[in-house]
Amino acid sequence: MVIVEIAETKKQMDEAFAVRYAVFVEEQKVPAEEEIDEFEEESVHFVAYEDNIPIGAGRMRKGTGFIKVERICVLAPYRKTGAGRYIMKAIEALGQEQNFAEAKLHAQTRAVPFYEKLGYTITSDIFIDAGIPHVAMVKSL
Repeated sequence: MVIVEIAETKKQMDEAFAVRYAVFVEEQKVPAEEEIDEFEEESVHFVAYEDNIPIGAGRMRKGTGFIKVERICVLAPYRKTGAGRYIMKAIEALGQEQNFAEAKLHAQTRAVPFYEKLGYTITSDIFIDAGIPHVAMVKSL
């Protein structure tokens, strides 16, 4: 069973960063200096666990009237298990609790079907971020 928690301790933050590093830097070859950015401290970080093992991560930033969903990732062996959906639902629930009207994100084009199943719609042409094709997407909360 997947459990998603808000990262409140150093251990949880380290686990979130370790999952992100494994997925984005090691697997997708994003430069490490681009993966950790200036928004880490202002973001709310989430970690997904299965049997107390960190398997996924994501973060949320607050905008004006919307939340920005970022750095959603799941370790390769745990993909297609629902972990990504659980992370997204936890982020969206916090956004709703805080009375935000919309969730926005930049999706890797290969992940568009995942986000569309969650109710997101594409709002941009394809653009490149960290060498990977992306599109902007939005959902009403």
